[in-house]
Amino acid sequence: MSESTLGNSGHWQELEEWRKKIDDIDRQLAALLCERLQCARNISVLKARIGEQVLQPEREKEVLSNVISQADSEQKISALKRVYLSILEESRLFQHEQNCGHKHS
Repeated sequence: MSESTLGNSGHWQELEEWRKKIDDIDRQLAALLCERLQCARNISVLKARIGEQVLQPEREKEVLSNVISQADSEQKISALKRVYLSILEESRLFQHEQNCGHKHS
């Protein structure tokens, strides 16, 4: 084997290791996101019982602030904001569909 082939082999092995790590993180994230959706649904049910408005922009700002405080760069802050805005939107849709008796697909 040539030296460049050996070097590439090491790179491919490293790539696979990173991919495995991402797969493991994705499994953890999926489980946590499912748990988060269930919590959001439970909150929605409680809000309905006490007559509280489901959409609360101030709470969403607080959630975003908590999340971005974990980032250590402007790029990560920007990415986390986009990801969490999506998560918040999907949570609202999930709550709405659950409250209307529809299953989320």
